[in-house]
Amino acid sequence: MTAVIEQITEKYGIENWGAGYFSINRKGNLVVHASEGDTRGADLKEIVDDLRKRGINPPILLRFPQLIVSQIRRLQRAFKNSIKEYEYKGKHVCVYPMKVNQNRAVVEEYLKEGSKYDFGLEAGSKAELYAALAMEQSEDSLLVVNGFKDEEFIQLAFTGARIGKRVFIVIEKLSELDITLKLANEIKRKYPHASLPMLGIRVKLYSKGSGKWEKSGGEAAKFGLTTTEILEVIRRLEKAGQSNLLRLLHFHIGSQLTDIKRIKSAMREAARVYAKIRQIGLPIEYLDVGGGMAVDYDGSKTSFESSANYNAQEFANDVIYSIKNICDDENVPHPNIIQESGRYMAAYHAMLIVNVQDEIETVVEDFAEPIVVTEDDPQVVKELYDLREHINAKNYQEYYHDALENREELFTMFNLGLISLEDRGKGEVLFWDICEKADYFAQKKKYVSEEFDELRRLLCAKYLTNFSVFRSVPDNWALEQLFPIVPIHKLNKKPTEYATLCDITCDSDGIIEKFVDLHDVKRVLELHELEKGEPYYLAILLIGAYQEVMGNNHNLFGFPHEAHIHIDEDGYIIKKVLHGSTLADMLTQARYDIAHLQENFRRYVEKKVKEEELSKKEANELIELYEKKANSYTYLLPNYQK
Repeated sequence: MTAVIEQITEKYGIENWGAGYFSINRKGNLVVHASEGDTRGADLKEIVDDLRKRGINPPILLRFPQLIVSQIRRLQRAFKNSIKEYEYKGKHVCVYPMKVNQNRAVVEEYLKEGSKYDFGLEAGSKAELYAALAMEQSEDSLLVVNGFKDEEFIQLAFTGARIGKRVFIVIEKLSELDITLKLANEIKRKYPHASLPMLGIRVKLYSKGSGKWEKSGGEAAKFGLTTTEILEVIRRLEKAGQSNLLRLLHFHIGSQLTDIKRIKSAMREAARVYAKIRQIGLPIEYLDVGGGMAVDYDGSKTSFESSANYNAQEFANDVIYSIKNICDDENVPHPNIIQESGRYMAAYHAMLIVNVQDEIETVVEDFAEPIVVTEDDPQVVKELYDLREHINAKNYQEYYHDALENREELFTMFNLGLISLEDRGKGEVLFWDICEKADYFAQKKKYVSEEFDELRRLLCAKYLTNFSVFRSVPDNWALEQLFPIVPIHKLNKKPTEYATLCDITCDSDGIIEKFVDLHDVKRVLELHELEKGEPYYLAILLIGAYQEVMGNNHNLFGFPHEAHIHIDEDGYIIKKVLHGSTLADMLTQARYDIAHLQENFRRYVEKKVKEEELSKKEANELIELYEKKANSYTYLLPNYQK
């Protein structure tokens, strides 16, 4: 690796957040590896060039299913090591929460590998359960049913148990228990030998998580039963003679749990609840510790909301050790542990490749001749000119402040009609010249003051990027979640531009202006200068969890193109390509009738022909163009291809 590539790797933090899956090759291209430390790699620039030859232009969602496999193995290995080290008597299994990413390819890849370890699924809605019931799982894997339920939902769960699936209905409300017991009695009367689902109860812990989703836990949490409600569940089960159905205790304190201390506290509290229920005499054998295992998006390995101050092995050690200690203290059997860490398993496998369409100018540029100031110019313009000519490393801060005052005066005089439009334009150019020089001198200092950090952000380029924040990275917009963003090429050259990213939606919130950094949150991203006629591609990484399933259809942009990539010894194989949304797709989703739209358009055109404003030839060309565009991609045609 050359010195420049080493510097670039450090600049973007690839070794910090990449989990061993990403590197830069000698060409300066970003490479994806099938597993940590694997020499096999896929060159992202080559993949994009290959797809472009097939007519698949950015934005493109790339899936690397092997990274799901690698994450499953990493998690399973961590718990296997902990169970052995602490002589834990229970087992560890996972259930994948389908809400994280219900995409069929993701779920099937998870089950293909996870079934080797009896990993199962978790469904939180009727639609998810409906799909899960038909998915091929190992016989000993579990299907955990969470979320609020009505009778129809619970009937589906019973259907799963009757076809041999190991279904657990987690009771969230007392009314769900009543429905479950009623259905159990009805089925047993009709079919005495029918298998019934097992039951679980979700406990509302006092312990809370950490990070953006800490409100998911604690006494004010949306889900879970209080101690009084748990005792009432037990009483009703005993009264119905069905206490043998209660086999699982569940809790969840939030997603993206950043602080291991909060996790240990919750484990101890939940283990104590489990032990007390066991001592009552109920046959609970599973403790579902929920999800929340964090992904270190920024690589800082801290309790910052986009990071985590632990790794998989530390997480496993603390879970196993905490639960074992409590159970041994209470003299109850070690429960089998169920884990729902969907984010951890899915986040790394997907990325969005986008092209930079253009640069949006945010400061005044002098496109004409160099500024010439004469005696006839207003005093404020003369002063700005003098500041620009004499600013240096010693006085830049004072001169910058003077320039701010002069700009205010410039606008005031213009609004009062005291100076011309030409004078205002000349003054604006001079002001921004001063800002650029002040920024240059400020950045040379060892310590940069806050006001010059803000100036750097103001002066930075705005790269118009061909995607929708709302569709592809909604958590960035809604929750300010950070995702690593890296150019996929030119990484053997030092970036010279500071930029923020603007998407192509008609919304001022469609921007990314916070970026991952090891020690802080960067307000600008180091990128390369755009070269006319040449593509410039960026990868938005670690978006495999939640983003595509929560994305919305702002401006009707819809799904981007999608490609599934397999990494082998020779590089990569493009296994599958799925075309993104067309105009017709998105309009139909918005309940427009395409045929009706085209009929109306023809009617408008025919009217213009009758009024002799269009010839028949022109009319036919317009109709043909309009109808053809219905099948075009919703995103922009890359500027290098126009």
